[in-house]
Amino acid sequence: MDKLASHSARYQSFDLLATLIAVVRPDGVVLFANAALEDALGISRRTIEGSQFPECFSEPHILQSALTGAGSNEFAALRYDAHLNRPNHDPLLVHVVVAQSDQPGEIVVELLPLEQQARQDREERLIDQAQANKELIRNLAHEIKNPLGGIRGAAQLLQMEVESKDLIEYTQVIIHEADRLQSLVDRLLAPHRRPHVVGDVNIHEVCERVRSLILAEFPRGLRVVRDYDTSIPEFRGDREQLIQAVLNITHNAAQALADRMTAGDAQIVLRTRIVRQVTFGKQRYRLALELHVIDNGPGVPDSIKDRIFYPLVSGRDGGSGLGLTLAQTFVQQHHGLIECDSMPGRTDFKILIPLP
Repeated sequence: MDKLASHSARYQSFDLLATLIAVVRPDGVVLFANAALEDALGISRRTIEGSQFPECFSEPHILQSALTGAGSNEFAALRYDAHLNRPNHDPLLVHVVVAQSDQPGEIVVELLPLEQQARQDREERLIDQAQANKELIRNLAHEIKNPLGGIRGAAQLLQMEVESKDLIEYTQVIIHEADRLQSLVDRLLAPHRRPHVVGDVNIHEVCERVRSLILAEFPRGLRVVRDYDTSIPEFRGDREQLIQAVLNITHNAAQALADRMTAGDAQIVLRTRIVRQVTFGKQRYRLALELHVIDNGPGVPDSIKDRIFYPLVSGRDGGSGLGLTLAQTFVQQHHGLIECDSMPGRTDFKILIPLP
């Protein structure tokens, strides 16, 4: 067994950590890189090990000085912030911890992405919010349902008794509006009534179904671009729920692109990727599906950015404000999560679902 293989075996437990770990010699040569670091850099462990680790940073001399200091016992640990360079990706802002190992000539470098804690906090808020929404919707819908039936029934009885055409029109308005509210209540309760039907799901069949529905409704001025990773395996899930979740998000995107459709340059991208060693919902998963719905529209209004998954919140006149709420509910029933990153010209809804 060569030296690098020996180090890999000894530090194998670092692969279980979500933080990025490298074991480095005082001269900067990498002896071991854990799976999280491999994933963050987007290059293989075999390539990282044996390379000069300081060269992965925007300011390599800072890390090299820290490694030299740790190697000569000038300090036991040192912390600072730095930018980690990643091929084909933007630099990642990290908090660097350089600490001496219990083995001579070995230094442990731990990298904590500064955005990671903020992301975890945001995910926890989304999960708590979705659970609160679920209970609110169920309770509110049940409270509305019974008196609504009484109102409609009374209006029907009243319509049978009155003779004035004008008064009959009023009773018809009451009946029509009661039916409209009943339809809204049914939509609110739908995801809680319908059983979770589990089968094998091909996410690209889901995307293609959504794509065909969107292009049928918006045939002019809109491109729906496929950007698929065809290696993504099938997984167990509710196909119809996932179609509805992706359709709700994509339909919202298409409606937000009305002006660009008129100009003829509206675009929605359906992108699928595999992510490895990802943490969301307070759990770490070896593999997860990442499905992006990206549009080039005006972006989510700042006034509702923090509330877009709340029920009855809509950025569009006449919108029910239920589409994203139901999408989040369906995805959470697959132990997943929906996130949104929006700015003028680019809105990205990202669906994360763990894979076996």
